[in-house]
Amino acid sequence: MIHRILLPLLVLASTSHAGNWPEWRGPSAQGHASAAGLPETWSETSNIAWKTGLPGRGHSTPVMWGDQIWLTTAFEKPATPVEAKRRLESNTGDQPLTVLGSVSLHALCVDRSTGKLLHDIELLNVKDPQWAHQLNSYASPSPVLAAGRLYAHFGSFGTVALDTQTLKVLWKNEELHVMHENGPGSTAVLHGDRLIAHFDGSDQQFIAGFDTRNGKVAWKTTRSGDMDPRPQQRKAYGTPLIVQSQIISSAANNIYGYNPLTGKELWKVHYGDLGFSMSTVPVADDQQIYFSTAFGKSAMIALKYNGLETPEVAWRNNKNAPKMCSPVLHNALLFYVDDGGIVSCVDTKTGEAFFRERIGGKFSASPIIADGKLFFCSREGVVTIINASKDFKILAQNTLDGPIMASPIADGSALFIRTDKALYKIGK
Repeated sequence: MIHRILLPLLVLASTSHAGNWPEWRGPSAQGHASAAGLPETWSETSNIAWKTGLPGRGHSTPVMWGDQIWLTTAFEKPATPVEAKRRLESNTGDQPLTVLGSVSLHALCVDRSTGKLLHDIELLNVKDPQWAHQLNSYASPSPVLAAGRLYAHFGSFGTVALDTQTLKVLWKNEELHVMHENGPGSTAVLHGDRLIAHFDGSDQQFIAGFDTRNGKVAWKTTRSGDMDPRPQQRKAYGTPLIVQSQIISSAANNIYGYNPLTGKELWKVHYGDLGFSMSTVPVADDQQIYFSTAFGKSAMIALKYNGLETPEVAWRNNKNAPKMCSPVLHNALLFYVDDGGIVSCVDTKTGEAFFRERIGGKFSASPIIADGKLFFCSREGVVTIINASKDFKILAQNTLDGPIMASPIADGSALFIRTDKALYKIGK
């Protein structure tokens, strides 16, 4: 039964220790930070410990281990107008796209104390890469850190392991390919000696586990269940959540459970309505899993799993479900922001809303919670801080220069925020 597998939900698959932020959603994998005393007000001229300009273009969230902060970036060479027109003749979508002649994918390392850019390492160089949505970047999936290693996943462009001390590439794997349509977006997650990633394209959909020792594909599992007949409605950009001995994996039309060691499908639940193209990761407590179905018939769904072989829908809320931003759990409350800047707080038991309030702006970054406060970062560069309670209150709104697409991270008494051009350390 599932409770035997998932009950210790706070025992995480990550091997991190205090002071590290090893993956996109932090040490808890659910957007929780242990930081305290974070600043509530700042500007370009106040409460900034350092600001470091970043080369290239990328939306990946920084990850941190000890004194090193790592992130990825892309150096783009546009295709010629003639070549771009020729390649886009096969496009079946209707979104604004970036078409490149080549892209060089790099890992950057910044010193946590000083902000000095320490390393800029090319990991992959791709000729004629797939097109990407103009809102996306070619370095959007966030890297993953373990002791002495960085794992950088770029979807169909490849996956790389880097030694963070010697700076040598340990392995790279470029054999798995799907048609992303809007560029890669799924972040890989680590569980033991498996690095697990979604490949949900318009042409084929599967989940795969890489052997972290050598980069070989340890397993690859095709998504089961009926897919929408339209290729564009089969794609997804979700990230799995690993809790103890199970992968929770949301994709187009279904959410799945898998064994992380073998890739065996354990269960699946259909959304009931069309859902696809999510770029979020689920969250979970000791009773339920919470996730958004994103595009299509957008809904936030709670699945009851404790004591069940196959989870069952406990409730669904069809209002203001996020398409890009992952939710956060706190004290039996579920918080999330939709793309248009409406923050919801709902009861995890019933799905009923305590509030829905507009904070302004457009959102792609996922919020984090620290010290009883929620931090929301908008594409306009505004960071809104609210109380993590069912009583809505904006504590502060602060603006940085440039859009924020990456999620914030926090440790000690400092926030680290990536804009389109720079990485900031805010506070002490």
